Amino acid sequence: MPKVTYVSDAGEVRVVDGLVGDSVMQTAVRNGVPGITGECGGVLSCATCHVFVDETDLDRLEPVSGLEDEMLDGTVVDRCPNSRLSCQIKLSEGLGELRVTTPEAQE
Repeated sequence: MPKVTYVSDAGEVRVVDGLVGDSVMQTAVRNGVPGITGECGGVLSCATCHVFVDETDLDRLEPVSGLEDEMLDGTVVDRCPNSRLSCQIKLSEGLGELRVTTPEAQE
């Protein structure tokens, strides 16, 4: 079972078991993880699920799509090289554990 470690901008850590096929955003919302709003429900139209992926995990993820790249340019908190929209990160059995940090604000 994949696990997601969510770290708030204040350093609070929460580890959650995820379901294969769900997104990091769905897992956060289902488990009441603060810092990920996901207003659009994961259809890549709001950018309120912006996270910073731990740099050691980046190479295990699918690359950023063109539309995700465009949406990341419109986030409230400036994007970084490890910025992703958590609705676009799908959990898989082989992923193991993933660590993401939520930004100071989403809106």
